[in-house]
Amino acid sequence: MQAFENSPRRSFATDEATLVRRASTGDAQAIREIIRFHNQRLYRLVRAVLHSNAEAEEALQDTYLQAFSKLADFNGAASLSTWLSRIALNTAFMQLRAEKRLKRSIPPSGQPQAEIIALHPSSSTIDPERGMAQRQLLHLVEQATDALPADFRIVFVARVIEGLDIGETATLLDIPAATVKTRLHRARKLIRKQLEEQIGPILMDAFPFAGRRCERLTEAVIAKLGLKN
Repeated sequence: MQAFENSPRRSFATDEATLVRRASTGDAQAIREIIRFHNQRLYRLVRAVLHSNAEAEEALQDTYLQAFSKLADFNGAASLSTWLSRIALNTAFMQLRAEKRLKRSIPPSGQPQAEIIALHPSSSTIDPERGMAQRQLLHLVEQATDALPADFRIVFVARVIEGLDIGETATLLDIPAATVKTRLHRARKLIRKQLEEQIGPILMDAFPFAGRRCERLTEAVIAKLGLKN
């Protein structure tokens, strides 16, 4: 299941209550709608805990299996997004504790990077040079986020990447709002420090004017000068 990688942020086609009611009766389309809408956020949250793409996907699937098996327990006291997020985090933490008990180590390399920040430039509108620079920058941001201590990383993902406010983050993680603020402040400082140490070489290639853009300008000048190839 790879749908989480490119799940768009959009509004439900129908209202939440209707979707939940349909999904609770086994309506496959309603279940798809719920999954597609929440995939990106839930994936990022569980990966912030598990630090592994494969483990995060496993936890995400377990989350949905749990959620849809007890959808009748959803009473609307919190939003569906919050309810699913809590299940996802609980699943991820349980999985993490189980891994520690079994002393399983997660391979540090050989796995694709998670798309913590969605960036899908169109090949028809961006130069290869700029696309490469953006991918390098994205990779650095992902690395810096992954390097954060777990408590800071979860808060950073929730607040900065997913855009939850302080109250929502505090409720989701069951911590005081003041703790959210402190952890976010420290996470930002750590990320800023790491990026400042590594970003210099990439910025050497900032604002590229090469590839098709350079060629287009060159040919335009040649044409205006009335020169032939």
